[in-house]
Amino acid sequence: MSFRPALIAAALAAAAAASDASAAPRAQIRGDVDSDLRAMLERAVGEVDNAPESRFEARRNARSATESAEALLRSEGYYQSVLEDVVEGDDSPVAIVSVDPGRRFLLTDPTIAWIDPAPDAESAAAAKAAIDLKAGDPGRAVDVIAGEGRLVARLSRDGYADAKAEPRRVVVDHATFTVAPEYRINSGKLVRLDGVRLRTGGRTNADWVSALAPWTRGDRYDPEQVAELERRLLDTGVYDGVTVALSPLDQTDSDGLRPILVALTDRPRWVQEAGVTLSTAQATVTAGRAASQTGGSAVEGLWTFYNRYGRADTLAFQARLADIDSRLGVDLKLPHWRRPAQTLTLGAALVNENTDAYQRFAGVLYADVRQRVGKSSWYSYGLGLDVGHYDERRYDPVTQTPLTLNRDLAIVTGRGGFYMDRSNDPLDPTSGFRLTASVQPTAVAGEDTVLFLRSEGQATAYLPIQDDARTVLAGRVKIGSIIGGEELTVPSDRLFYAGGGGSVRGYEYQGVGPRLPDNTPRGGLSLFETSLEVRRKLFGEFQGVAFVDGGAVGFQETPNLSNMRYAAGLGVRYKLPFGPIRADVALPLNKRESDPDFQVYISIGQAF
Repeated sequence: MSFRPALIAAALAAAAAASDASAAPRAQIRGDVDSDLRAMLERAVGEVDNAPESRFEARRNARSATESAEALLRSEGYYQSVLEDVVEGDDSPVAIVSVDPGRRFLLTDPTIAWIDPAPDAESAAAAKAAIDLKAGDPGRAVDVIAGEGRLVARLSRDGYADAKAEPRRVVVDHATFTVAPEYRINSGKLVRLDGVRLRTGGRTNADWVSALAPWTRGDRYDPEQVAELERRLLDTGVYDGVTVALSPLDQTDSDGLRPILVALTDRPRWVQEAGVTLSTAQATVTAGRAASQTGGSAVEGLWTFYNRYGRADTLAFQARLADIDSRLGVDLKLPHWRRPAQTLTLGAALVNENTDAYQRFAGVLYADVRQRVGKSSWYSYGLGLDVGHYDERRYDPVTQTPLTLNRDLAIVTGRGGFYMDRSNDPLDPTSGFRLTASVQPTAVAGEDTVLFLRSEGQATAYLPIQDDARTVLAGRVKIGSIIGGEELTVPSDRLFYAGGGGSVRGYEYQGVGPRLPDNTPRGGLSLFETSLEVRRKLFGEFQGVAFVDGGAVGFQETPNLSNMRYAAGLGVRYKLPFGPIRADVALPLNKRESDPDFQVYISIGQAF
C-alpha cells in the first residue's frame, strides 16, 4: 500500500503537465513591437484551453484577440495603431494579430474646470500640483485617471471633504499626437469642524471622547485628524467596534460647522481568564495568563472589568498561587489620562516571593504614567512603595562567609523607562530593532538605610539574510548596573540574577552566576547577557531555530565577563495567526556540578 501516495502525486503532476500543454495563446503577436509592449499585448490577448481545430475557430480567436489588443494599445496612448487579424495554416490553423502600434501620443498640461464654488487659490494650486502629470508624459489612460484621484484626495486633505469629480473631458488630437485631459471638479464648500457627537449604548462619557479630538471647533476638516481620533479610541482596547466619520452635509449647523460622528461598540464589560504554568527541574510549560519571567509552577486567575468609569478604563483583579511568585493584586489603567496617548496605571498588591536567593512578603503600591510616542514606542515614569519582610541568604565579601539576614524594609522607588520598537512584528520580528532602558533611583529605610541607582538596558536586532525572510539572524545584548549600594545592603529582590527562559536558556531560574556553599544564588551588582539566534523557515508554518546564549553576574558596578556561562540549543516554532508557539531545548556548555543537564521551554512568541 505504500506506493499509493507516490502514484497519486505522479498522476496529479501528469494532469498538471497536460493542462499546461493544452493551454495556448489566443493569438500570436507579430510586428515591430518593443519587448515591454509585446508582453503587455500577450497578457491582454490571454490564452485558450485548446488550440483551434479549424480556420473558423482560429479566425474567431484572432478577431477577439485583436479587439483586446486594440483596447490595450489605446489605453497606453497608441491611438493610430494598425491591427490585422490573420489566420495561417489549414490542418493546424494559427491565429495571429499583426500589430503596428504607430506613434505614441503624449500628454499636454492637464487643466481643471472648477464647478462653482471653486476652492481657495492656495488649495487650487496644491490640487493641480497633486495631479503629478506634465506635458510630454505618455498619454496612458490609467495615469489620467490616477491623477484625478490624487487631485480629489488633496482637496479632501485641505478641508474640501465633499470634493468629487464630474465626468472628465479628454481630447485626443491626431494632428499633434497629443492627449489633453480636462478635469471637471466640484470641490464643494470648505468644511470646518464642530465637536464630536457620540453614539453608543455603553458607558463611555461623551465629554471624555470630545477631549480626545485633535482639533478645535472651527478648524478645517483634515482626514488625518479624524483618523487619529479613531486610533486613539482603538488604542484603549475596550471597544469591539469604533467608527469615526464626518457627518452628512445636511447636519451643518447655523455657524457652518459640521460635527464628527463617533459610534462605539463596547466589548463585554468583564472577562474572566485563567492560566497554568507547570515546571520541573528540566521543563517549563505555560498556558494562558500564567506566563511569567520568574519560572516555577503557578495557577492564576484574572478578572478584568472594562469601561467601568466611562473613560475606556481597565480594572483588573489578579490572584496567583505559585512556587515562586504568589500575589493578590489590583490595578486600574486610565488611557489618555490628561493628554492623548498617555496612560495612568495605579496598582496595589500583596506579594509572596519564594526564590532560592530570598523570601519576601510585602505590600506594594505603585503609580506609573506611560506616554506613547508614535505607533510602537513609549517612555514612562512613576513611583513605587514596597513595605515588607525579607529573609535573605547572603554572602559577606569581607569575611567571605554565608550569612542570613532577616529585615523589615520600606523601599521607595522612582521608575523611569523607555522603549523604542522599530521591528516589523511584535511577536515574530524579521527585521528592525528594539531598544529598552530603565532607571530606578531607590531609597531603602527600616533596619537598613541605603540609596542606590539601578539601571539596565537591552538592544535586540533582526536581520533577514534571505529573500522573504526565510532565514533571519536575531541578536540580543542586555547590560545592568547598580550604583551607590553594596552587595549586602541592597535588598535581594533588587540585585541582578540571570538564567532561565527569558535570560540564559539551559540554566535554571537565577542559575547563572556564583553561588553560596549551600548552592543559593548569590545575586550581584551588575549583569551582562547576550543571545544569538538563527531562525529558518522549514515547511508550512514550522520554523527551526539554533541559538547560543551567554550571561554573567558581577559584584562590581560594571559588568564582569570573567565568569560567563554559556548555553546552546535548538528550537522549533509553529506559527499561528496571533504569533508563534515556541519550544526550545538548551544545554549548558560550561556547566557546574549543580547545574541541570538541559532545560526545556514552551511558551508563546519568540524568545526575544
